[in-house]
Amino acid sequence: MLKSEKFFGRRDASADTKSIPSANAYPAVSASALASIARVVPASITTVPAAASATSELSMGSKLTVGPNIKLKGVEITDCDTLVVEGVVEAAINSRVIQIAERGTFIGNAEFDIAEIRGEFNGDLTVRQKLVVHASGRVSGKVRYGRLVIEEGGQLSGDIQLSVAAVKGLAVAMTNTG
Repeated sequence: MLKSEKFFGRRDASADTKSIPSANAYPAVSASALASIARVVPASITTVPAAASATSELSMGSKLTVGPNIKLKGVEITDCDTLVVEGVVEAAINSRVIQIAERGTFIGNAEFDIAEIRGEFNGDLTVRQKLVVHASGRVSGKVRYGRLVIEEGGQLSGDIQLSVAAVKGLAVAMTNTG
């Protein structure tokens, strides 16, 4: 039978330190070993696609991941730079980046700089810079975007418009060229 002290009771600090190996237990990796690894790994594995690098640059900072089988409902999410949705989120948020996984769902009002949708979004979505709807993605509701990329198979429905800021930027660009 299990004793509850091990799970909920006081812990023996000396037992914890015995299981942690010292730094000397791990040998250092030599420069020649790293060079040999670099020769074996193909360049395609080490390079990051242009679309992914744009997201990774903005995704620095605070990050909230709502994992699979998790439902976050009726909240306002604040001070979050990147929201990763693998479960279900019903919320309001103004942030920098959202990434909705294939099985993820976001329902609510959201404003982002960049949105990558592989799953489902329902509600009011404003994307100040770039909205990417992947082949498995479904976006419905009131959508405003700066730039739009839809992969073959991706779905976008509802009230879809270029954002006011993007229209003003386009008008200024046209005025400067003419």
